[in-house]
Amino acid sequence: MAKMIHSMIRVLDEARSVDFYNKAFGLEIADRIAFETFTLIYLSNAETGFELELTVNQGRTEPYALGNAYGHLAVSVAELKDEHARMTTLGLNPGKIVELNRDGKVFALFFFVTDPDGYKIEVVQRHGRFQ
Repeated sequence: MAKMIHSMIRVLDEARSVDFYNKAFGLEIADRIAFETFTLIYLSNAETGFELELTVNQGRTEPYALGNAYGHLAVSVAELKDEHARMTTLGLNPGKIVELNRDGKVFALFFFVTDPDGYKIEVVQRHGRFQ
């Protein structure tokens, strides 16, 4: 069986991105591997073995075009409203909390926050299939 181990995004400024992901999600640098033309930074926390790989291409000065395909990373949290308040206090500008219902029941409670490079991260209340 295949096991998901990481997802990669390209970022413009390593320090800015590492700071954001640390403040927003408690991710720490698990490994940093520099090559001649790029650097890979692996971020993780104790909650999961899944990592976020940040790729920084040396000499890049222009932001990446994210395109028009809607994609996002997602994390689950124990208390969504507390996380929303915490991120607001940190100045991370989370979006509004959304309640998605199906068949008269809550399917998901979530909000999005945007990283410094424009990537959307969905923050979901742990409930049902979102553990």
